[in-house]
Amino acid sequence: MFTSIDAHVGGQPLRMITFGVPRIAPGPVRQQAAEIRDNFDYIRRWLLAEPRGHAGLTGAILLPAEDPEVDYGVVFLSARGYKPLSGHGMIALATILIDSGTVPADGPDTRINFETVAGPIQARATVDQGKVRGVRFRNVPSFRLQKDLDVSVNGTDIKVDVAYGGNWYAIAKAEDLGVSLEPDASREVANAGIAVSRAVMEQVTPEHPEDPEASGLFGTVILGDPTSEDATSRNATVYLDGLVDRSPCGTGMAATMACMAEDGQLDVSLPFVSESIVGSFLTGRLMSRTTVGEYPGIIAEIAGRGQVTGTHTFYVDPTDPLADGFVLF
Repeated sequence: MFTSIDAHVGGQPLRMITFGVPRIAPGPVRQQAAEIRDNFDYIRRWLLAEPRGHAGLTGAILLPAEDPEVDYGVVFLSARGYKPLSGHGMIALATILIDSGTVPADGPDTRINFETVAGPIQARATVDQGKVRGVRFRNVPSFRLQKDLDVSVNGTDIKVDVAYGGNWYAIAKAEDLGVSLEPDASREVANAGIAVSRAVMEQVTPEHPEDPEASGLFGTVILGDPTSEDATSRNATVYLDGLVDRSPCGTGMAATMACMAEDGQLDVSLPFVSESIVGSFLTGRLMSRTTVGEYPGIIAEIAGRGQVTGTHTFYVDPTDPLADGFVLF
């Protein structure tokens, strides 16, 4: 038996597993993630894959931290594997923890310190009358690895950037790909994103200059014009398996903002409001500039609102022929 609390941010869901995970000793979160992957991967298959989960669902396991300054270690997982970081996941986790009473609301600005595989993250929740009204978090340093990489996508030559925002992304323009960032065109958007990712991976294997384990493309961010007057741009983030993020994707936003900042298109004083393919919003702010190895980078803050969607109790019957889970896209 397992239990969870589920939430969504901008339409993208998160499942925080609350019961059923074997005890993991305090330690570095990467070591804890490796222990889960090597010894308890069935949890991911049972709770994130079908028939209990689905391809678009992100999971989170909270772990005891080694550092006394850290409240929780967190490992993000999905039906297909593990994630170094999830931007919408950080917002959803802070919302769940405070709204459920697990973390007491410490005034109108409640802080939770997480340690992720990608690095430390502090989430700050705006709380009113005991309920979370919004969450913002300062992301790990983001930077651009390559500008205007020439790739051929379905017979058309285009230029893309390759950047890091906690995960690695190719960044392309919707007009170059001939796609519309609308829900009814999601299949065409997914196919275009897959094609861009494949074309980039034929030329580049991105690797973090200060963290060799942070390597490999995670997906493609496709940018277009916003439909709302309140947004700066519209995006659809397509992961390698073709899943289209329902939210504006926090780590993809941070990677995009790093490119814009380096090109002089983003300043500390201006918010960057990103609109997703389903019309939801996240707001980014350039908090400071930094360097990552030899590359100019930024510290981005990403803000949004999570909504708790339910609590669940799951059972796994060992005689069920589909107990181990499966994934369809």
